[in-house]
This record gives sequence, C-alpha cells and structure tokens, in this order.
Amino acid sequence: MSKRLSPQLQHITEDACCETHLEPIQLFCDVDQITLCSKCFQSQEHKHHAVCGIQEAAENYRKLFQEILNTSREKLEAAKSILTDEQERMAMIQEEEQNFKKMIESEYSMRLRLLDEECELNLQRQQECTSDLNLREGLLNQVIQLATELEEMFQEMLQRLSHVGRENMKKLKESEARVSEQICSLQKLTTELEKKCGEDALALLKNAKYSLERSKSLLLERLEPAHIIDLSLCHIRGFSSMFRVLQRHLTLDPETAHPCLALSEDLRTVKLRHGQQDGAGDPGRLDFSAMVLAAESFTSGRHYWEVDVEKATRWQVGIFHGSADTKGSTARASGEKVLLTGSVMGTEWTLWVFPPLKRLFLKKKLDTVGVFLDYEHGQISFYNVTETSLIYSFSHCAFQGALRPVFSLCIPNGDTSPDSLTISTQHGPSCDAAVSP
Repeated sequence: MSKRLSPQLQHITEDACCETHLEPIQLFCDVDQITLCSKCFQSQEHKHHAVCGIQEAAENYRKLFQEILNTSREKLEAAKSILTDEQERMAMIQEEEQNFKKMIESEYSMRLRLLDEECELNLQRQQECTSDLNLREGLLNQVIQLATELEEMFQEMLQRLSHVGRENMKKLKESEARVSEQICSLQKLTTELEKKCGEDALALLKNAKYSLERSKSLLLERLEPAHIIDLSLCHIRGFSSMFRVLQRHLTLDPETAHPCLALSEDLRTVKLRHGQQDGAGDPGRLDFSAMVLAAESFTSGRHYWEVDVEKATRWQVGIFHGSADTKGSTARASGEKVLLTGSVMGTEWTLWVFPPLKRLFLKKKLDTVGVFLDYEHGQISFYNVTETSLIYSFSHCAFQGALRPVFSLCIPNGDTSPDSLTISTQHGPSCDAAVSP
C-alpha cells in the first residue's frame, strides 16, 4: 500500500493525536478498529491491514449505520403493528369463544329437541303396534341414557373450548410481552443509531464494528405473531338421526336461475354454461352472482337438505329471503342471505360464513354440505356430512316470510369452469315443505 497521505486527511482536530508517537491521527485501521498516525501506519503491525483515511472510513460506516437505521425504523413499525394485532386478537378470541359457546349450547338444545321428538315418534309407532309396557319403559330408559350421553358430550366440548381459549390467550399474552420487549430494544437501537449517524468522524468510528454487529444481531431477531388454534377447529361431532326424517326433496327453480347457469333435466344439478363467462371482471374478485333458488320455500317447521359440492371449487349454499321476480339479478339485489361459502385456491381450502363475514378452517375439502333450518327457533346450521360434524350455526335469527334454499357458483374470469352443485337425493320420507313434521 502507498505510504503517501491524501490531502483530504488534513481535517483532524489538534487534540486528536497518537498517544504513542504524539503525531496527528489521520488514518483508520478497519481490521483492528483503531485510529493511526503516519508512524503507526508505517509499522509492521498494520502493514497488511486495510487502512484508509478517517473521513473516508467515517463516511463508509455512516452509510452502513444509516442503512441499519432505516431497517430499524421499518422493523419498529412492523413490531408496533404486530403488537396492535395481538392486542386486537386477544379481544377477538374472547368474543369468538363466547360465540362458539353459544353455538355449542344452541346445538345441544336443538339435538335435545330432536331427540325428544324422535322419542315421541317411536312411542307413537310402538303404541300402534303393541301395548307392551316393558318395551315402552325400555325405550324411555334408552332416551334418558342418550340424553345423558348427549349432555356429557357437549359438556366435554365446552371444556375443550375453554381449554383452547385459555391456551390461545396465554400464547397471545406471551407474544404481547415478547413483542413489547422487542419494541423497547428497537426504540433504543433507533435512538442510538440516530445519535451515531450525527457524530463527528472520530466519535463515529469508536467501537464502530462492534456497534454495527450488535445492531445487526438485534435486527435479526424474528418478529412474528403467536400461532393460535382457530376455534372453528373445535368441531362439534355427531349427527341427529332425525335429519333423515326431516330431509326435504328439493328442486331448482329455472325462473330464478342466473343466465350463465345451466340446470339438469331433473332440476337437481346446476353448472356454468360454456361460453357465458365474463372475462372483463377483476381477477382478484370472486363473483357469486350466478345464483339459483330452490322451487320449495319454508314458512315454518324444521327442514334439512344436503348439497354435493365435491365438483365445485368456489360455491355458496344457504337460505334466501326476498323477492325473485326475474332471473338472477333481482334475486341477488333485493334479498337477504345466510350463506356458507367454499373456495379452493391452489391447495388451500377455505370456508366463509355470512353474515357477518367470518373465515373458518377445515383440514379436509368438503364433499357434501348438510343444511338444517329450524324456522321457529331462528336457527340455521351447516354440517360436514362426511365427517358428521357441525361447521357453523346461526341462532336467534328473526325469520319472517318465506325462506328459500339458495345455490351459487363463482363466475370465472375468462376461463371455462367445470364447477357444479347437486342437491343430494332424499333419504327420508317426502313431506310438504310448509308443514312442520
């Protein structure tokens, strides 16, 4: 390395002198992280080290500190955002736990009502066949046992829900404390870096590499929210055998079908017509305006139906209340719905319920959806028929007027979609839809 010094190295204060040689300090050794005078520079100790002028070294480190300062500020804002989200999630999961508790209690009450109704039906049938008191007593004991088992099962669900809720809250509080600590560290680091960037050359170079490495290590700490268990994974297992008795024979109403929908001859299957897709829409938006209503309507009673969704990637099923005088658009615009929406994006399977819009989580893709409506008790429930478990339930709904099952497919943007929905065949006896069984 040349021993000649650059003219820019003359901007050094008078008191900045080498303690060994009492010469002005003009250079900086990046290897040993010390300042040098011209005599130190000529020694064997620094002969093969990376040495440059103090101002040049200071500017290089100032740029590095400024880059880390910018990253620190960004990470600080990200940490504050995560902290806000964690605090919001704490309030949200408490509300969700209460909602799921109400849903479990509502499902229990419904199952108990159906069990009582099933018992009454069996007693009536038995009375018509025989007057054997022992058989009657045996049936009553069986119902009592089933009711006890049902209560125990739902109590266990409530306990599991409470346990998951406590574990989620514990994780979120730990995350809140951890992120708060990271925010304090980042705020301190940001202040130190701001001060460092404003210092003169000699002060900035003091412990520069150590400060740089320490700052980098702080920024390497991962910022991530707590991983909690979604309460919708606390499935309510089981299926009422009365659903088969309450299952209705539904058909699709061609008069309410969206123009891009094609119905099968038996009016049980709906699919998208070829060549009817609108490619001008927003690719990121799911358009479920392609809907059709069932020909049957319900004004009272309890009703159950099933929909095969296996051949659809984006669909909606539920109930509709409102006018449907013309095809599709009026039905969509002038009515109210309670919906379950399924969507497959790549390998990710997602469910949503509405209203209000809420995301649910399932481990497996749905094949068949069961829908149960109890008009008088204001309840509509969606079931995973394959797994015989409750997906979601709405209770205390204020139903008025006629309700009709609704079925929708997502209109694709440009590509042809093979999606279709099929109303499953009836397993139980046919019944007038307007009359409670």
